[in-house]
Amino acid sequence: MEHIEAAGVRGIAQSLTQRTTRIAMKSTPSSSTRTTLKHVSLTAAACFAIVAIAGWTRSEDPKPAATTKPAEQEKGTTMKLGTFSISLAVKNLPASRAFYEKLGFKSFGGDGKKWLMLQNETTTIGLFEGMFDKNILTFNPGWDHKAQTLPQFDDVREIQKQLKAGGIIPVKPADENGNGPDSFVIVDPDGNQILFDQHVPKGGK
Repeated sequence: MEHIEAAGVRGIAQSLTQRTTRIAMKSTPSSSTRTTLKHVSLTAAACFAIVAIAGWTRSEDPKPAATTKPAEQEKGTTMKLGTFSISLAVKNLPASRAFYEKLGFKSFGGDGKKWLMLQNETTTIGLFEGMFDKNILTFNPGWDHKAQTLPQFDDVREIQKQLKAGGIIPVKPADENGNGPDSFVIVDPDGNQILFDQHVPKGGK
């Protein structure tokens, strides 16, 4: 189909359309004529569809399509969410640990009995046995990937306020009047839980 020229396909379609018109002008078309009319009409429609789908209706001097930036990008609004990890609900902590260690992850935190934190370079995962039912996406405002306090970060309460202003309501909110470590949880459109868990006080001090 790539070798079919747009003009040729449109010409076929137009010819078939004219033929359809001539047949349709008969005052009392026979059964066979009506069948022919139907087939010709469908063939003409298919030709026009080929032109549209393949994008062969472009002009001789095409202009680049205009792009529209999302409102969020136009505003330049960003949130510093801190380090990211995924918390996995596991059934057998030793078995899960052995599996992820084969992927190059190394333990760097946890009690080793019910939960464990593992890392491979800057990628962090948490293994939690019997602590929750579903996997959780986790952001830690104020931390880098080594759990070191960042010099500048958006406080968990400020992040919550921005999300609420955008229509995202936490299912487990943080105390917006507090100053210490806090957390809140939101749920995305597919039911995935996202935890914002800040371990340092407001301002990092």
